[in-house]
Amino acid sequence: MSRRAVVVPPPWLGHALRAQRGPVPWSAVGRGALAAGPLLAGALAVGRVSLGVVAAIAAMLAGINDRPGSRRSAVKGLGAPAVVGALGLVVGTCAGQAFGAVALSLVLLVLGMLAGCVSAVGPVASSAATQLLVAAAVGAGMPLPEPGWQRGLAYLAGAGWLLLLRLALPTPGALAGDFRFDGERAAVARVYDTIAGLLDAAGSGDAVARRAALTAALNEAQDALGGPRLRRYAASAAERRLHAQYAAALPLAEAATALAWSGRAVDRRACDALRRLAAAVRGATHSGPLPAPCRSAPALRALDDALLAAAEAFDQGDGGDLHTRRRYLAGAVRQAFGVGGREYGFRVGLSFGVAAAVAQWLHHAQWYGPHTHWYWLPVTAVFLVKPDLGPLVSRVLCRAAGTVLGALVFAASAAVLPRPAGLVAVVAVCGALLPVATRHFAALTAVVTVLVLALVMVGGEPQASAGRIGETLLACAIVLVVGHLPVPLPGDRGGGVRARLVTAAEAAQSYLAHVMSGSDDSARRSGLRREAYRTLAEAHAAIALTAAELPALARHAQGADEAVALLERLVDTVTACAVHLDDTGRLTAWHTSQIDAVLDRLAAHEGVVGLRLPPLDVPVRLRERAVAAH
Repeated sequence: MSRRAVVVPPPWLGHALRAQRGPVPWSAVGRGALAAGPLLAGALAVGRVSLGVVAAIAAMLAGINDRPGSRRSAVKGLGAPAVVGALGLVVGTCAGQAFGAVALSLVLLVLGMLAGCVSAVGPVASSAATQLLVAAAVGAGMPLPEPGWQRGLAYLAGAGWLLLLRLALPTPGALAGDFRFDGERAAVARVYDTIAGLLDAAGSGDAVARRAALTAALNEAQDALGGPRLRRYAASAAERRLHAQYAAALPLAEAATALAWSGRAVDRRACDALRRLAAAVRGATHSGPLPAPCRSAPALRALDDALLAAAEAFDQGDGGDLHTRRRYLAGAVRQAFGVGGREYGFRVGLSFGVAAAVAQWLHHAQWYGPHTHWYWLPVTAVFLVKPDLGPLVSRVLCRAAGTVLGALVFAASAAVLPRPAGLVAVVAVCGALLPVATRHFAALTAVVTVLVLALVMVGGEPQASAGRIGETLLACAIVLVVGHLPVPLPGDRGGGVRARLVTAAEAAQSYLAHVMSGSDDSARRSGLRREAYRTLAEAHAAIALTAAELPALARHAQGADEAVALLERLVDTVTACAVHLDDTGRLTAWHTSQIDAVLDRLAAHEGVVGLRLPPLDVPVRLRERAVAAH
């Protein structure tokens, strides 16, 4: 019997062929349908078409950022990029009116470098930097009769309208409790479910993946609950209860991590109790009686104590510490202009500046024909150079395929649809499709292409599908070349991976030092543990992305996956030691030998992608206690 060979595509191609799965976000689909299309229709009704186009573009960009989560986190995730985008539109408009082609290209190049550096700070900063560059290119390359400040206000109005819909409309099916907190409620419930999943996998090969899923769930819940607020503390009883339920999950997560590390199987009743707590969070009800697990080991006793504390927190709902990440300006500046930020800033700035220069040259050479807009080429370069959307070659392939598909679909539609009503309907349909299309970059590109071509035609420009395809392919070539150029400073090559790995190592060191100090500050311990696991997850994501690039870029991640796996093992071991110290007041010789073994293996990885580990060790007094206990 012949065995068929399985062809495994290279990582960069495999990423292009994969799409995210999940239920359709109907609430986001509804918001998308009510955003750009109605804004454009209203502008047509009052005779301000150009401002309506700007508002629709802002609503489109906000729709791309409209991801599942809490309303409070949406204020930051949608509002901050919108404000920065409006500023970029004003700056781009003023620069386009004040400078010639060469000076304008240099201004945009510097702006791109600064935006690229800022993108390294975090996801919201990355979204804000993207909108800054896109809006600046639109402002400079889309001549409109209105002054820059009016265009900026229209941009804010378009994004603000979608944000208002996000805050005001209830989520379909979320009927339990206050609908304003349905995102937070779902995130906290998911934490309890993933803790139960980790306990189910204790002692099996799935424990590592389940622990990573728990980290992701805790990160999501922490972000959902820790969004911007006018008051320092939660004002409503429903929100205080959710804070208490999240805080009660942290000791449960710690005990579950210790049990998974030890490989000890857990009684089924404990998993059932956690799923009962998850159901209580979703239904905004009390937990009721919970089964008590076995108390034959320190980690099991910690799990039992945490379950009892959780039952009490569910009944009282007094609030709790979220252990949110404290961001300081000095730290953000160091992160932006560190090795990772400098490398990314170089690639973004060069791609954006070169694309703007080429676009203006083609514009003045009449390559566009009767068109007066040249923004498409630099805007395409901005989206292509963003690593948030996958490996570079995968982004290029998806962008090219999506643009060709979208341009062909629009060309066929524009030939039969009435104007302008048919074009407004196309904009509304594309706005509704955006939340679903974000699952694959090619699909997102196709939807955005159709939407933007419809907006341009409503604004009075002729049909431009063929030109958009040519500009997109040219932008793909520019970004592909710039993406593989060597960074001017040798120490900055592979800086994104190295920066994430060093940050994770420092967080692991802080967590180890606190636990081994014997401190009774459990709140600080929880905060340090959360930061350690969060930075490890960020390092994992950066390494996986770099490893999926072509060999010229993927080599910068060689050995980094082993280093981050060892750091994860260290943090898991420290968590198990913390639980054991709480129960007995001392470590066993076996615990210290496990830490020593991980530290020795980590020391062998010094020098990997430039990693320099901070000094990590177990205090002598704890070693003496362990020897005495042994």
